[in-house]
Amino acid sequence: MHGGNAPADTGAIRTPITMANSYELPEDPSTIDWSGTDRLFYTRNTGANQLALQEKLAALEHGEDAVVLASGVAALHAVFFTHVRAGDHVVVSDSTYEATWKLWSSLLPRKYGIEATFVDVTDLDAVRAALRPTTRLVITETIANPTTKVADISALAEIAHAGGALLLVDSTFTPPPLYRPLVDGADLVAHSLTKYINGHGDAMGGAVIGRRELIDPIKAEAMVDVGGVISPFNAWLIARGSITLPLRLAQHQSTAIHLAQLLENDERIAYVAYPGLQSHPQHGLAAGQFGGRGFGAMMAFAVDGDPDTQNRFVSHLKVITSAVSLGHDESLIVHVGTDGPRVAAYPAEFRRWGHLRFSVGLEDPADLAADLRAALDATFA
Repeated sequence: MHGGNAPADTGAIRTPITMANSYELPEDPSTIDWSGTDRLFYTRNTGANQLALQEKLAALEHGEDAVVLASGVAALHAVFFTHVRAGDHVVVSDSTYEATWKLWSSLLPRKYGIEATFVDVTDLDAVRAALRPTTRLVITETIANPTTKVADISALAEIAHAGGALLLVDSTFTPPPLYRPLVDGADLVAHSLTKYINGHGDAMGGAVIGRRELIDPIKAEAMVDVGGVISPFNAWLIARGSITLPLRLAQHQSTAIHLAQLLENDERIAYVAYPGLQSHPQHGLAAGQFGGRGFGAMMAFAVDGDPDTQNRFVSHLKVITSAVSLGHDESLIVHVGTDGPRVAAYPAEFRRWGHLRFSVGLEDPADLAADLRAALDATFA
């Protein structure tokens, strides 16, 4: 609630928006480090609203420091750009966000000669076997996008550290207070702030949180010299949205388990992948790792039918919106088919039916349930 709040000289009790790209220099600026990030003089180096948001996020994640950037992908790339060099090797979860997959399956190996091994992170022996003397990073998501596979963060941290590597966890699906990967041994945690932490679908941003010794070079290299800085307005919007995160998250999750059970019990549904269901392969791990605080509000499911059937179902939804992104106040759904190289690592049901990625919003649970039932009725009429 109070983290990062810096009242203005006016007496306002909230950090105001400082829409400036430059700040007044001291009388003698000759001693300024023009690549530094510890004082306000140019917003590419740091801005007032960025500083406030970074302080809040570090407190939320129980980290020493944070760096805020223009998007979630910018935050992930910032880690890769800073902490991996040509000739290094990384281990990446085989079920991960599309941009992460593309960065490591194509762009970074092709451009910089960095090798990547994709592995099922639920197979800890496979993760150990994938490590090399040159492995610098192990990269995973707490709950995988889109398969909802759950990673054992403490076990992966132990494996990574035994091999001399850092563990980077994308925790976008599981923001605090649901889960804090740093507490379980992760070295760095990344978020797409665009999603749950902002929560209102109106601003983009990304963050990396961790030990100061790991965050400082990200600020110096990936933020200042590459320039993917967040705008002051977006930083202010996200900081404002983050204040209600615990309340929103409780509602998201309460509704999600209700809808997941409703879908699982409907014979017209082919499958439901949601860690809160006892049928989920990592339900027990999720229950223990997240400490009974919930299972997130993201699920994947499919209607029992071909791609045209999935699209027809989505077209009949009236309350749930067909759109990308997640963690918004409104419920969002997107139909993804069975094509593409990433799909080879997906569970069999994803490969057979495709999937509908469903981000449960803050609408009345009864309205969402009625919307799902009505769309199923119309699809199979």
